[in-house]
Amino acid sequence: MAVITISRQYGTGADDIAAKVCELLGYRYFDKGVMSRMAIEFGLTPENVIDFSEERYKMRGFLDRLRGPRVVAQVRTWREDLSGRRTAAVEEMDEEQAILVVRRAIRAAYEQDNIVIVGRGGQAILRDRPGVLHVRVQGPLEARSATIQDQEGVSRQAAEKEITQRDRKAKDYVKNFYSIDSSEPVHYHLVINTGRWDSDAAARLI
Repeated sequence: MAVITISRQYGTGADDIAAKVCELLGYRYFDKGVMSRMAIEFGLTPENVIDFSEERYKMRGFLDRLRGPRVVAQVRTWREDLSGRRTAAVEEMDEEQAILVVRRAIRAAYEQDNIVIVGRGGQAILRDRPGVLHVRVQGPLEARSATIQDQEGVSRQAAEKEITQRDRKAKDYVKNFYSIDSSEPVHYHLVINTGRWDSDAAARLI
């Protein structure tokens, strides 16, 4: 049995591929629901788990980074006094703290095995762990643009702009928190071009 991480370009249908892989293998799909079930290990209430993935990440310029970590959410945590009484407290969570939650959740998911993790730097977090298959899903801009146009009903120009922005943000997320270039094939066992393989074939290949 194994854990599978999937890094992807926007518009490649990687989420659909991951869902099909889960169906074929009987694996779980790593999502906020999985994170919430692990929340107690982090001292968080499940409803306040922050899934700080690429979608929630905002790129920052050099001067902005000098101001320190950016607050991304307010969460309710549990505190215990000397008598053992637990009370809830609201605290601000910055990027570094949110990333720590994601890392712990992914490592905990790895220990449970049989799970597919899409994005979130999984290929970096589990880079040296045995029993992990790291996959990169990418595709030609034209094909990805056609997919986004069809799904969102936007123009080709708007689709390509969205793809460029999403790809840059995802790449910056992994570079910023894990110091790797997610587009480099050296980080993966398998790179799939969805311009050559549809989602069913890609899932079976994985």
